[in-house]
Formats: sequence, C-alpha cells, structure tokens
Amino acid sequence: MRKLDLHGIRHSDVDRLVENFIYQHQGEFPVEIICGNSNKMILLVKDVTDRLGLDTHMFRYGTIIVRRWK
Repeated sequence: MRKLDLHGIRHSDVDRLVENFIYQHQGEFPVEIICGNSNKMILLVKDVTDRLGLDTHMFRYGTIIVRRWK
C-alpha cells in the first residue's frame, strides 16, 4: 500500500501534497495518509479528501486510509 507521511510537513503544504498524492496513486487504492496525532493535520487531510469525493476510513487515530472514489 502506498503511504504519504505528513510528519514534519507544514500545514500550508498539506492541501497540495495530499491532492497530488491522490492523483498520482488513484489507480492503486487503497492508499494510506499518516497525519500523526495532530488534530489540525487530520482536519486538513479530511478537507482535501472530502473535496475530492473520496471514501476514507481512519482505522487508528492519525492514519487515514483512502479506499475509493465515492
């Protein structure tokens, strides 16, 4: 499974990085986005996945699995 680890990434860069990652690996779902324990980072990632219309699941706090397009 492809992974995007956002540890050490600035909040201002999250939108662009997550969107690019999703489009680069859209044929490889599911993919994993590691947000860490930052609630702000989780919300930023969820904003992107919601805007793109993706089905996601947080199987543990701080790790979001993108399963498919809705």
